[in-house]
Amino acid sequence: MILLPCLWRCRRADISLYFPRPDLVSGSPFYKDPGIWRDALIYFMLVSALASPYLYRLSAAHERSGRDLVLVLDASGSMAESGFDRNEPDKRKFDVVKSIVSDFIKRRYDDNIGVVVFGTFAFTASPVTYDLNSLNQILDMVDVGIAGQNTAIGEGIAQAVRSLGFGHAKEKMIILLTDGRHNSGSVSPAEAVEEAKKKGVKIYAVGIGKKGEFDEEILKRAANESGGKIFSAIDAEALKSVYKTIDGLEPSPLRSEDRTERRPLYIYPLLVALALLGGRVYFVSAYPWRRS
Repeated sequence: MILLPCLWRCRRADISLYFPRPDLVSGSPFYKDPGIWRDALIYFMLVSALASPYLYRLSAAHERSGRDLVLVLDASGSMAESGFDRNEPDKRKFDVVKSIVSDFIKRRYDDNIGVVVFGTFAFTASPVTYDLNSLNQILDMVDVGIAGQNTAIGEGIAQAVRSLGFGHAKEKMIILLTDGRHNSGSVSPAEAVEEAKKKGVKIYAVGIGKKGEFDEEILKRAANESGGKIFSAIDAEALKSVYKTIDGLEPSPLRSEDRTERRPLYIYPLLVALALLGGRVYFVSAYPWRRS
């Protein structure tokens, strides 16, 4: 009975709601609040960045002027010796060779180039390709001893001839580099050179180091019988000159393949999201009474 007067008064009173922040409750629709749209845009941009969008561009096949060329590199144990570069005497012979070969590759834009590495055995580090940037990355990962400590020159030549079998240029060439004597492998240098002659592959043989350290007779026979040339380099400067000489050889027509280039685009929505988020943080910290 005591509550009856209260019920009567409550029915006559206006209904009221109490909020500590009455400015947040306005009569305007939510979609008129710019903060809502800003936060939605931040969310959308972050989701777009996480989706990792890409732009694809197809490069059609076109005629290129060059040759199929395989670089055959000796990675046996002796290539770890230092002193080949007089300017950097502590640098390993193999690292000096890789640096010079890498510069040579960059200049041979019109060639299809592959890399074969040999030691106790031989393997193809990279098939012939016109993607010279990827080729240099592969070359950078090759190191002394990756194919064993011995020197299988015949295996290196034979593996290069097999790699050239997949190329399409009229002119095919091997640049063989070694600092030692043939002492390993199931294929002799003579057998490998004979196979190169049958396939029309020229061999340019490069012996590095002092006379007598590398097998000059084998290199001379390989070059002469295949129609190539023999070079020798006692140090890094001489080796640079050798590759400059080879760089002047006449090119032959070569047709490239279709290639698809992929460009990542996620950075653009990510930058927009970060800019908006940074603006929001600044606004809230600079004007705390106007949070939106």
